[in-house]
Amino acid sequence: MIYVIRHGQTDLNKERKMQGRMGLELNEHGIEQAKALRDRLQNIKFDFVFSSPQNRAVQTAEIVSGLKADIDERLDVFDLGEADRLNVKDVKMAGPLPDPSVYKGVEEPDGFVKRVFGFMKELENQHGNGELNILIAGHRCTTGCIGAYFEGIPGDNNIMKFSSDTGDFKTYYFQHE
Repeated sequence: MIYVIRHGQTDLNKERKMQGRMGLELNEHGIEQAKALRDRLQNIKFDFVFSSPQNRAVQTAEIVSGLKADIDERLDVFDLGEADRLNVKDVKMAGPLPDPSVYKGVEEPDGFVKRVFGFMKELENQHGNGELNILIAGHRCTTGCIGAYFEGIPGDNNIMKFSSDTGDFKTYYFQHE
């Protein structure tokens, strides 16, 4: 089974600010969320633990699993460019993302999906036939994209609807015919 967890709360989440690659570590509440998730999943033995390189995701993965996380750059958070750390209510959006005509450095959405799907396809090719428990820790965008890998890209392209709340998880199976 694939356990896709979203990192616990940071101060930027609490302050309703955009959080990308300039994000923060977990705050005390986020640490408590990760510990509560660990308690909910205490009977699961994880065979593999993967994480975004962001500290908040690594912290969550390691608290939940008790194991050292394998970092994969393809699981990194969507690059918000100049919109990173701005108050959510002040950001000019283009759909669910900061408007790249206003903010320099905003990642191209198709490239983001391609890198996350590439990680998932490789994981499926390597471990899709086994009876394994795999934990993947990420962000609202990466966990949503992983959900879209299993559920399909929605018609409105808003993959974030597949994400869980901070400090929570969803489960998936690789489907085989």
